[in-house]
Amino acid sequence: MTLAIFDLDGTLLSGDSDYSWGQFLVEKELVDIQLYQQANDRFFQQYQAGTLDIHEYLAFSLAPLKSFSAEQLNQLHQDFMTEKVRPMMQEKATELLNKHKQQGHFLLMITATNQFVTGPIAEALGMDHIIAPVPEVINNSYTGKIVGIPSFQDGKVTRLNEWLKETGYNLEGSYFYSDSRNDLPLLELVDHPIAVDADETLSKIAEERHWPHISLRD
Repeated sequence: MTLAIFDLDGTLLSGDSDYSWGQFLVEKELVDIQLYQQANDRFFQQYQAGTLDIHEYLAFSLAPLKSFSAEQLNQLHQDFMTEKVRPMMQEKATELLNKHKQQGHFLLMITATNQFVTGPIAEALGMDHIIAPVPEVINNSYTGKIVGIPSFQDGKVTRLNEWLKETGYNLEGSYFYSDSRNDLPLLELVDHPIAVDADETLSKIAEERHWPHISLRD
């Protein structure tokens, strides 16, 4: 079965779910507003520049999860989906996913945003599977740590290769859609790399290598 692989933030979504989750926490006054806002902005700028320390960022973004019960987090995420995520969903992205699904392709999301944030989004988009940084949970509570390798930059390739070995899938005829320079390692690996509303660096690379560059913005 052909793999149709998708980045999430800035690709299938018109914004960034990770940054938006941080904004959501600030707006609900569930974190130190000034300090968290400043850090969230700083990390987002580092991500866009390709200089983000993913381990430092995950420690920051997962820390608030320790303060809430599973029931509280479930309700918060439902509100987050309604207020932040659904307005970022794009009709053209849905059409693209349906096109691949109609061709019998396996829809795989690979994202650097942790699975607490992105798992429900992947489900809402109809993905067959998601690869994302996995938050550690002990006794039904988040610890603020992650399990295994974060799926970021080269880590996306590492996590994908692990999944391919586990499942028996391969990359023959595979597609990967992304907006970000951070995804260049995986774009170089698939048979059909496709830039989507790409940042300046990826746009130039896509042009030089004659990769398709599409827009899903409504």
